[in-house]
Amino acid sequence: MADPAMSVTPYWELTFDADGDPAASARDRLFAGVVRRGVRELVVFAHGWNNDRSGATRIYDRFFAPMPGLAPTARIGYVGVLWPAMRFSDEPIPDFPRAVAAEPPRRPVLGKDTRHALLETFPGRAVIVEQLARLLEQQPSEEAELEEFARLVRLLVEVVAPGPQALFTADTVAEGVPQSEPEMFAGQAAAVCEEFARALAELESPGTARGLALPNPWEGAHELLRQATYYAMKRRAGTVGERGLGRVIGQLAAAAPQVRVHLVGHSFGARLVSFALRGLPKGVRTVKCVTLLQAAFSHYAFASRLPHDTRAGGVLQGQQNRIDGPLVCCHSRHDSALGTLYPLASRIAGDSRSAAPAGIGRMLGAKWGALGYDGVQAVPGTRTLTLAQALRTPLPASGCVNVDAAAVVRRGGPPSGAHSDILHRELAQLVLTAGRVL
Repeated sequence: MADPAMSVTPYWELTFDADGDPAASARDRLFAGVVRRGVRELVVFAHGWNNDRSGATRIYDRFFAPMPGLAPTARIGYVGVLWPAMRFSDEPIPDFPRAVAAEPPRRPVLGKDTRHALLETFPGRAVIVEQLARLLEQQPSEEAELEEFARLVRLLVEVVAPGPQALFTADTVAEGVPQSEPEMFAGQAAAVCEEFARALAELESPGTARGLALPNPWEGAHELLRQATYYAMKRRAGTVGERGLGRVIGQLAAAAPQVRVHLVGHSFGARLVSFALRGLPKGVRTVKCVTLLQAAFSHYAFASRLPHDTRAGGVLQGQQNRIDGPLVCCHSRHDSALGTLYPLASRIAGDSRSAAPAGIGRMLGAKWGALGYDGVQAVPGTRTLTLAQALRTPLPASGCVNVDAAAVVRRGGPPSGAHSDILHRELAQLVLTAGRVL
């Protein structure tokens, strides 16, 4: 596969499979290259839930582009992490041409690009994909067909043994036991689909979901499929981070001890780089900062205790201490994927429901919210800054820092809002500031 044309050099790619195993040749080229080129600062970026290789490399190209000008004397190298994520192709990416960013939305029908992505992401399950596509096309009125759709969705995203991925789904643990599965898998399909449909209606036409008209439950079924695939990507991101990237960074520290590593992740890529901290070999202090852009996992992931359950804590509690520098979490209130849909998809089975369907995602956000919407929660000592403040004042030398990036992360339409609006010079500058490169 030809290397992409990039705005920066030297640039390398690290490719991982779904179980976190790296492509050895690419890994070895990175190790040899950073030594040969005398790289001192290595910026490693992991893409998110909705990027194939083409989309990911375009994001890397655009995000990295300002860095040489921001730090002209620094010896910076750049790495793009490629991992097998799912691309739902009806979601727009600001500043990208539609041919790359999205196909015209046709919910609840599955577009050809999305169907192809499902087949690639879940190999061996072509029959299930075709059954799901047929149900979405036909939209039968019987509630039993929604139950069948939900059953097929669970089959599509379930982990096939053997493999490590089942260990990497949870965001929180209670007395050492990972949280149970989300309500969207365990609840009554008709109710779950209606809830998603109302949330979509509210995002697309604020105020309409409060009316008497019931939304099309098959719109919600389409969203259930989307969120279920993202649940699988969340599981996969943790696997690749801990078993893949974390180990590679440890090997890099041995091969090139002079290199300072700066991890950046968008969406579930933020989960990937965070779990990489858990995979670092003991004593490795080569990671100098971690910057999370619209991170799509629990805002309690780094907490030692949850406010609503003192027996439980985050699955990454204390991992910020593995960084020889700060963990910077950028968040934006304009991210409707994380502000509304993520809490609905993340609510654990058996949790109480809200009485008001409109705005339910935001109501659940305090408990099941995402880092990219309101930042790190329940971690004592966490600093809170605006993006402007973070760029003009020294950042803490360690610990968690919440940065409200809503001033720039603000563009994008439904259903994801500004979730992918991350290609900003200010955010590239923030990475270098956090890593003490500037």
